Amino acid sequence: MDRMTSWISPLSAGFVAVLVGFTSSAVIVFQAISAAGASPAQATSWLMSLCIGMGATCIGLSLRYKVPVLTAWSTPGAALLATSLVGVPISEAIGAFIVCGTLITIVGITGWFERIMHKIPLAIASAMLAGVLFRFGVDLFGSMGQQLPLVFTMFIAYLLFRRWQPRYAIPVVLCLGVVVAAWLGLLRFNTVPFTLARPVWHSPSFSLGTVLGVALPLFIVTMASQNIPGIATLQASGYGKTPISPLITWTGIATLVLAPFGAYALNLAAITAAICMGREAHEDPAKRYYASIAAGVFYLLCGVAAASVVGLLAAFPSELVKALAGLALLGTIANALSVAMSNEQHREAALVTFLCTVSGFTLGGIGSAFWGLVAGAIVLFVSGWRKPV
Repeated sequence: MDRMTSWISPLSAGFVAVLVGFTSSAVIVFQAISAAGASPAQATSWLMSLCIGMGATCIGLSLRYKVPVLTAWSTPGAALLATSLVGVPISEAIGAFIVCGTLITIVGITGWFERIMHKIPLAIASAMLAGVLFRFGVDLFGSMGQQLPLVFTMFIAYLLFRRWQPRYAIPVVLCLGVVVAAWLGLLRFNTVPFTLARPVWHSPSFSLGTVLGVALPLFIVTMASQNIPGIATLQASGYGKTPISPLITWTGIATLVLAPFGAYALNLAAITAAICMGREAHEDPAKRYYASIAAGVFYLLCGVAAASVVGLLAAFPSELVKALAGLALLGTIANALSVAMSNEQHREAALVTFLCTVSGFTLGGIGSAFWGLVAGAIVLFVSGWRKPV
């Protein structure tokens, strides 16, 4: 009985992570697929390959290192592809994905990315994590104004169970939210088609223009906007001793293997990973990798039923998903802010990192999480100058 109950929280955290990951960015991925001119069968194959890649790497890496390693598709990469793939033949798009996967694998094998990441102070990494997750906390209360009965009920249930049974707080909130949403008539499961997905092979072709215009920007955006926040999330959550290079290498290899089926770029997750790294996933930090394994299993199931999964996830009202994500991340946000501000020497740099990340500032197609780290590094560099005597 104890063994079964110990899996409830990780299963719930894994499901919430997948739910949040899909509902927050699946639309962007489909925009990229549409820009490539993919047929319905090809579009299903793209989503299937991404899910299989995420599921396999989540499970494999988490079991190997016994830490909650969660991978994801590159959301900013999908946004980039939504504009850059217009007019590009699918064969050349696949070639660009293979080049991107090769570059990710190379920077993982060489280890230079790991050397850079180890130089980032914990306070700066924590401030960036808090900034990335900040909007989820805000959305929790914003959704309360849109659907008060549903979200307020979930919020009160969370507070009560965090006091009495913290391990079961998120599972109870999830179940209660579904029940209340059904009672309010907000669920739309009757519109979900159930069919199995099939992989479709795309033979690649290569051109210099596509490599320079698609592959290189996709690689840069994925590393700067996804892998850097992903590693910072691991460090800020207490898993800083996890070797970075193998994680990057395997996401690159998975991209290479699955690119012919449409997997454009796989990387380390940040936001959804944080859901699997908090107390809600497991009281024991050494066992929180169960949650990322559960997420991997859910991703594999999503891959098998890729044709149906988007409709299934769309059946949940957005307010339920926002509230669930916000509640699941409250503890992580609080801990990240506490660590960021605990070191007086790094406090100003951490504050600048946090504010820049929260601002949503983008430059060159690279998101605010990366520029928040850059801004914090600049503050540290300037404050470290010796004052003239």
